[in-house]
Amino acid sequence: MIDLVAPIIPSSHSAARSSVTARTVRTLPLAVPQVPTAAPTDVIYGMGRLDASGRVADQVITRVLNWRPGDRLTLTGTPDMVTARRDPAGILTLGRKPYMTVPAALRNRCGLRAGDRVLLAATPAENLLAIYPLITVHQAIHGLPTQGGDAR
Repeated sequence: MIDLVAPIIPSSHSAARSSVTARTVRTLPLAVPQVPTAAPTDVIYGMGRLDASGRVADQVITRVLNWRPGDRLTLTGTPDMVTARRDPAGILTLGRKPYMTVPAALRNRCGLRAGDRVLLAATPAENLLAIYPLITVHQAIHGLPTQGGDAR
């Protein structure tokens, strides 16, 4: 035997009451999403790949920094990055081609190997190029500690 269930249809009286209740319910404010900040305009970014000799090139970055063949550079490094700055007393001289060579000691210090992709960040106002291994960028994005110790 099959049991039948009678449909439940609200009366017109309860429908009228629910519409009144809907009007009296207080609405909660919506969360306002934060507006993302614009990318800085004083830093120009590029990507490069280190070759077996430690050379990394990006013509746009070299052009933005206005570095020319014969310019001397000073390079410094930490476990998280290499920086290059134009310096008349620098030990590295730019050649004819628009690339820079990261010395082996700095590559080792930063854990850079042939074929590694790097983020290049040029700050023309400071005549500075920062070279970040992608592992450093990855750790910064995900809030993980970097090789140097603290999250950035």
